[in-house]
Amino acid sequence: MKILVINGHKYYWYSTGKLNCTLFEEIVKTLSENHDIKTTVVEQGYTPEEEAEKYKWADAVIYQNPINWFSVPWILKKYFDEVFLNKIFYTPCKDYGKCGLLEGKKYMFSLTCAANEKDFSDTNSFFDMRSIDDIYIAQHKIHKFCAMEKIETFCIYNALHIKNIERELDRLRFHLNKYFK
Repeated sequence: MKILVINGHKYYWYSTGKLNCTLFEEIVKTLSENHDIKTTVVEQGYTPEEEAEKYKWADAVIYQNPINWFSVPWILKKYFDEVFLNKIFYTPCKDYGKCGLLEGKKYMFSLTCAANEKDFSDTNSFFDMRSIDDIYIAQHKIHKFCAMEKIETFCIYNALHIKNIERELDRLRFHLNKYFK
């Protein structure tokens, strides 16, 4: 399988991206044993046309990024705006949302989140029992609009207070091996 792995973290002095970088590197390391891999680190720069070619090449795309204000970091949104091009990723049509050109391709989000996992399932919590995918619905719709198929989201909750990174990396490897045999 040909897989594009994208690191969409934005560096801030208070959030340097060490965890997201570690996860990105683990994704590449784990999958490169049996798959062809291309990568993009959005913050290091990119050319929209070259990125579009990577999507054409890839069978699957994996995004590694934190959740920022219930969405992607702004540089990843900018990336989507610049790379997801008309007539390459989708085409205008009468049946809105059903003219994607990336049919047969898959995508997966590997996320880090400051909230605890129970914050999503507790009836008295901030998220009103919405899942991580419910919160991330706009990102899923972007890919559905382009006719891509979703692979189950991986998320590290309570990311600011990880006590055992090796356990989290084991979870990630298990997830990857489950969906990328």
